[in-house]
Amino acid sequence: MSYTFTLYGFGVASDSPIPGVPSAPIASVDLRLFMGKLPDWLSEVTSDQLETWYISEYKHASGEPSLRVFLLAGGKHFWFRYTDGTEFLIDNDAANLWAVWPEELTLEDTATYLLGPIMGFVLLLRGCVSLHASAIVIDGHAIALAGQAGAGKSTTAAAFAELGYRVLAEDVVTLDDRGDSFLIQPAYPCIRLWPESVKALYGTKDLPRLTPNWNKRYLDLTQDPYDFQKHPLPLSAIYLLVNRSDDEDAPRIREMTQSEALINLIANMYASYLMDKQMRGREFELLSRLLKTIPMREVIPHASATKISELCQIIKEDFHALTQSTVSNPGSTS
Repeated sequence: MSYTFTLYGFGVASDSPIPGVPSAPIASVDLRLFMGKLPDWLSEVTSDQLETWYISEYKHASGEPSLRVFLLAGGKHFWFRYTDGTEFLIDNDAANLWAVWPEELTLEDTATYLLGPIMGFVLLLRGCVSLHASAIVIDGHAIALAGQAGAGKSTTAAAFAELGYRVLAEDVVTLDDRGDSFLIQPAYPCIRLWPESVKALYGTKDLPRLTPNWNKRYLDLTQDPYDFQKHPLPLSAIYLLVNRSDDEDAPRIREMTQSEALINLIANMYASYLMDKQMRGREFELLSRLLKTIPMREVIPHASATKISELCQIIKEDFHALTQSTVSNPGSTS
């Protein structure tokens, strides 16, 4: 049986349902997923046919690199091998993707890789650049909440969802370049949250585990009272979440210079460690052009989780001010 859905603007067909991604009809298939299997010919590949593409600096508990990526047949395929035994094989035109995992892991565990770093790399192969960010909708515009791991992107997006705002993307925000504008493509209707974020947002209410083997939880945006944005929207602002502060005036927002914004955007691109020179050149050109029309702000959250509503409020107020400034001064990006 085939399951179809749209993910990051691409039509995907899978031989298994993907946890957190509702099945839906699609007009055409851009990517085919083969879950639980690798192609038969892979077993015949010898070590001299492998070229190391990437070795992760991050170490597994065993002391081994958490990820190794190999090129096969001079770059016709990319082979991702995680130390926990999960493997992905992707052809270089990103049309077919195979995945396997060990018995002690689950499809849900594999989906955490698939929907994050693996799809991030698929998007790179297809010429798309992605932000490490979440995206929400304010007044019909996509707002990206960027930042390093642990900055509070998902928590802030979930807080906006509690206030009745739609969520457009989680963790991977794909920039669909339309020349004079950038669209954000919908991802999947789920926000991943650590238990401390769940406690800060919902008190004693708990959320389901993302996988049986991981302590992270998920917020299902297909359930009432939430509303997931199913169609792409233009990106209108980027808010970069930085280190939290105990200062009385936090949360607060600071304007950024063009050079500051560019440096920070590059630092917050998704799967950038897998980029080759051509991809990096494409990234730099796109981001430079993006910042000519899209304002970017630095956001300093308060260290206390009780200030999350205030954080949402100052982002809304700042975006409304940006919108009014653009209307009053066409072409201005503040």
